[in-house]
Amino acid sequence: MNRRVVVDPVTRIEGHLRIEAETAADGTITSAWSSGTMVRGIELILKGRDPREAWSFAQRICGVCTLVHGIASVRSVEDALQWKIPANAQLIRNLMIAAQHVHDHVMHFYHLHALDWVDVVSALKADPKATSALAQSISGYAKSSPGYFADTQKRIKAFVESGQLGIFAGGFWGHPEYKLPPEANLMAVAHYLEALAWQREVVKLHAIFGGKNPHPNFLVGGSPSPVSAGPGSGGAAATTLNIVTLGEVRDIIRSMQQFVDQVYLPDTLAIAGFYKDWFARGEGIGNFMTVGDFPAQGTDDPSSWLIPSGVIVGRDLTHIEPVDLRDPAQVQEFVTHSWYDYAGGKKQGLHPHAGETRLHYTGPKPPYEQLDVGGEGGYSWLKSPRWRGKAMEVGPLARLAMLYAKGHEPTRELAGQVLRTLDLPLAAIFSTLGRTAARTIESKVYADQMMGWLDNLTANIKAGDLSVQNAALWEPSTWPAEAKGVGFMEAPRGALCHYIVIKDGRIDNYQAVVPSTWNAGPRDAAGQPGPYEAALMDRHHLHDPKQPLEIQRTVHSFDPCIACAVHVVDPQGAELTRIQVR
Repeated sequence: MNRRVVVDPVTRIEGHLRIEAETAADGTITSAWSSGTMVRGIELILKGRDPREAWSFAQRICGVCTLVHGIASVRSVEDALQWKIPANAQLIRNLMIAAQHVHDHVMHFYHLHALDWVDVVSALKADPKATSALAQSISGYAKSSPGYFADTQKRIKAFVESGQLGIFAGGFWGHPEYKLPPEANLMAVAHYLEALAWQREVVKLHAIFGGKNPHPNFLVGGSPSPVSAGPGSGGAAATTLNIVTLGEVRDIIRSMQQFVDQVYLPDTLAIAGFYKDWFARGEGIGNFMTVGDFPAQGTDDPSSWLIPSGVIVGRDLTHIEPVDLRDPAQVQEFVTHSWYDYAGGKKQGLHPHAGETRLHYTGPKPPYEQLDVGGEGGYSWLKSPRWRGKAMEVGPLARLAMLYAKGHEPTRELAGQVLRTLDLPLAAIFSTLGRTAARTIESKVYADQMMGWLDNLTANIKAGDLSVQNAALWEPSTWPAEAKGVGFMEAPRGALCHYIVIKDGRIDNYQAVVPSTWNAGPRDAAGQPGPYEAALMDRHHLHDPKQPLEIQRTVHSFDPCIACAVHVVDPQGAELTRIQVR
């Protein structure tokens, strides 16, 4: 007899996500459904507004990726109006985007995903001296003394004895699928806490270039912060890019490189070594898409991008299909199993420039005992994007596969190092832990690349090039009566595209196709599952349906970002989390 397992909401993510899975008698997941349970209405809010201010609204789609929607939005307007930006502005954007990736990946690994593999309570049994020896055997990180780990153990003990686990509450501690020895658990928890302090310094890079974090400022046509060739003086030094603040950026990048090299990368390898079986499950779709990002300064040539665009079908790394985001035959969004309607019917697909946001909720009333996943009913507030009718996985694994296929030497070298250390074949990257390793690999690629971009920016400024803005098209009277654009980028979670239609100087239509729409969307008109759903049906067994740790591991490997930062609470303020087994 099959069982229905309901996890609602999935926690340690951004937004509201419900997973339903059907299991056979032996615990094998035979079917899975992914449901976004909160509607996002930013597209409706933007209609009729000035395109130049769209970024400030669109950026609030998410409370985790604190800049990516802003970048995609300004790029959409620049694309529609053919608005070129200065080389310095491009370098500044590259630095801000790369910093977002590294910060986001470290936060995901330690604070959202690590607890799927690390048993916090087990760390109380660890020997701090043995933990120190373990840490020093895998890294030269300075904070590896027995006293350091003993202090961390005392902090964990205080949490447990207080009866209030706080951030560590709600875990499936003691679950037999946790395989790390106590010493590895203690090391990982210590670095969990260390990463909290580290990220406070890293986000200062966004504040230097964008004035604040979260949600730094942007400008259509360039970068908002003026540049001074000197050190600045008085109040100007606090608001202007200068030799002093660029020195601070250099220090931040060094801090990022050190943490990635000495903590994040070694921890990934150490933890993954105990879970090698998770390199053989959780892929699902096998199709991967990137839209490209990080252009070289002063050029729009796609061949200059650090991340190339393209599609890989069926894991075939020998052949890459080109991507044209403007082509209605390539990119379409379906709402067959979504809580939306299209004027022409729910079975058709629409290109985002012609996209519609017609809300039509037909699901059960809370509490949802069971989603309507049969027949032609809707079961999610997410749409189902498709490339030439195919479901696509986007994100770090897609970028790793694309860079590897394109022969990017740093990526190939790092991927090879990881696979050799773990004694795994290349095919192992297409998996749950493959996504996790891909984040680590690209964090090092970006952190190392950032210093070169900063060097170029510094050299430009020293040579007298202080331009960061292009105001040539700032007057709407110079715009065409109608224009369409797409602003795209590689966000930490994958391909992000903002589509805009401008008529008479105002936004006529706006559609954001976000990474978690590609990955977490429901089945389409042809019945094809999305990447989350397919991954959960790929060689998964639940040891205990009442503690679905296995579901958490694979869903968290995508780093879900379902909507903006809204907490699910009842009228008394208590968190609502339900795990049901039928």
